[in-house]
Amino acid sequence: MNSKDVLLQPIKMKHPRHINIEDYNYDLPSDRIAKFPLDQRDASKLLVYKNGNIHQSNFKDIDQLLPSDSLLLFNDTKVIQARLLFFKESGAKIEIFCLEPIQPISEIQLAFQQQSPVVWTCFIGNAKKWKEGTLKKMVTIGEHKIQFFAKRLGMEGEAHLVEFSWDPSSFNFSQLLESAGLVPLPPYLNREAEKEDKDRYQTIYAQHDGSVAAPTAGLHFTEEVFQKLYKKRIQSDEVILHVGAGTFKPVSANHIGDHEMHTEKIIIRKSTIENLLQKENKKVIVVGTTTVRTLESLYWFGVKLMVDNHSLFSIQQWDPYQEKYQLKNTVTEVLEAILNFMNNNELNELHGETQLMIAPSYPFKMVDILITNFHQPKSTLLLLVSAFIGEDWKKAYQYAYDNDFRFLSYGDSCLFFR
Repeated sequence: MNSKDVLLQPIKMKHPRHINIEDYNYDLPSDRIAKFPLDQRDASKLLVYKNGNIHQSNFKDIDQLLPSDSLLLFNDTKVIQARLLFFKESGAKIEIFCLEPIQPISEIQLAFQQQSPVVWTCFIGNAKKWKEGTLKKMVTIGEHKIQFFAKRLGMEGEAHLVEFSWDPSSFNFSQLLESAGLVPLPPYLNREAEKEDKDRYQTIYAQHDGSVAAPTAGLHFTEEVFQKLYKKRIQSDEVILHVGAGTFKPVSANHIGDHEMHTEKIIIRKSTIENLLQKENKKVIVVGTTTVRTLESLYWFGVKLMVDNHSLFSIQQWDPYQEKYQLKNTVTEVLEAILNFMNNNELNELHGETQLMIAPSYPFKMVDILITNFHQPKSTLLLLVSAFIGEDWKKAYQYAYDNDFRFLSYGDSCLFFR
């Protein structure tokens, strides 16, 4: 059987825990992965799926395909220069990939403002060559020469704890990363970052430092597209989910019940929740799977608030599939419960974390229309797409394959109507 034909085999729906990840595999030759972005952001192709029908359009014309007077939500996280290269005196290259801050503070926005020293969890490339000792390099910030040091402290799960320090210590960690770091391109691009990647592997609306991977569905947007959306009375709003390196982690277990989802930090403003309530009878369009995870996690926080009086915003992988959380309350009632909680506690923002697994049989609560890219075989992001449009994900991906669409982060885009 041709590997492309596997795309069109039907999948028997199962409880998510028992889904066989091999059912979400497809053939993706390396020459179908877009290694570089197009010259123009909005020049990408757009695959449109609606009511079981598929056709091709162009991203620059997406305004013609979206319902007027709807609400469009983005993830305005900003990709940090998370890759740091050090060289030992022997000449061995050590790559340190910064993941999350640990000390002196774990809140990611504040962590970037910290002065020397700081501790982060990191992945380390060529770790076997760095058994002990402190690595150092010279960094230039403006007219200043700074000595930058890295020291291994131990392990935390699959990651390493690394202490960074610098002299003089008056600069903050964000300045060090901006000057010394490299763009954290996805590993499947299999190339070094180039000068243009610093701009192109970032959405034009990125605001808040914290991601080690771009929310790539947003890479297609331009000011011209935004102007067209504005003329169509499509209102926009933003949430924050800081994308972790786990987004590239393939499902290695046979069944997804044995796969542990990565945890990601999210921030949602009270004004956004009020906006969602005002638009309760309008279509909610989301840009990217990270925005889906954020909004759906918001809903389950409200449910846990109502059922367990659980005020800690922490969504576990299988929370939505627990019977006790299957409320008869409306989405409006759940959002109002969250709003009351925020008012009672004088909160203007919700800070939380999510490990949410969205897979076939997931009951979507917040999202009507999804703008996204094409995702890797056997990935949790592909499971999310399948949960959104069902088995037709195979028809959509087959259509893209047959019509020379470009795949993955720098590739073309999709518009899916649930």
